[in-house]
Amino acid sequence: MNIEVKGLTKSFGPKKALDQLSVTFEEDKIYGLLGRNGAGKTTLMQILAGHTLPTDGAIELNGEKPFNNREVLKHICLVNENGNFKKKLRIKDVLKLASLFYPNWCQQTADYLLAEFGLDPNLKTKGLSKGMESSVGITIGLASRAKITIFDEPYIGLDASARYRFYDLLLEEYEEYPRTIILSTHLIDEVSNLFEEVVILQNGKLLLQKETDQLLELSLQVSGNKEVVDQFTAGKNVIHEAEIVGMKTAIVFGEKYNYEEVVQLGLKVERCNVQQLMVYLTEEKGGKVHV
Repeated sequence: MNIEVKGLTKSFGPKKALDQLSVTFEEDKIYGLLGRNGAGKTTLMQILAGHTLPTDGAIELNGEKPFNNREVLKHICLVNENGNFKKKLRIKDVLKLASLFYPNWCQQTADYLLAEFGLDPNLKTKGLSKGMESSVGITIGLASRAKITIFDEPYIGLDASARYRFYDLLLEEYEEYPRTIILSTHLIDEVSNLFEEVVILQNGKLLLQKETDQLLELSLQVSGNKEVVDQFTAGKNVIHEAEIVGMKTAIVFGEKYNYEEVVQLGLKVERCNVQQLMVYLTEEKGGKVHV
């Protein structure tokens, strides 16, 4: 199920959360949806999940709009940071309701995940800790086996070991039942190795969309003598630089760089990671666009 976002705009009074956004998500792929706070990520996910209407433009899933469309919505599961279920039910009742909505629901996966997270299905959701709430939300998302599964900061309250277990479980479930997974997170370093493709939003617009490997190939971090670093970076797209006591570090972006050329200059060289690129590409110093 392909997702086509076409000229999407969402306004809240004078503020545009999304501004003529156009982007495509292909089926059976894991996406990292990234950006700073206020970039429009949550608004995009809410519209995609049919929770709200756009002001202008459209989202189409295989040509169908999701809003108020039961046939489309049964194939979309959005797990938010919170508010994923009513806190008057037991965990097993929450999962029972979810199973009625999602036609591909896998109860075996749900039971397995509850056991992995140490959750008693008879517990009332009203008394759950934040981490336990997140675990229930993750269980719904993975067990739904919805063709489009969206996680918006789904692991608030989980400790590091539980988060890493979530990443492993997500990969296990994806390998067994491929689907489109869109993951929005600020913990980019932890999860970026899952991303097959990265989509970065800035001020409601698409800043960048690239395969993760390609994105990393287009970046380089060099460090060493300031004059030598400046010599190498002259005429290149420098997205970040730092200097101390005659030594300098710079990150360049936008082309495939020659490692040997850098090494021959006597500079230390390494690839950037996805989190560095998201942070530095979305900086707005002097209004410079780095991509």
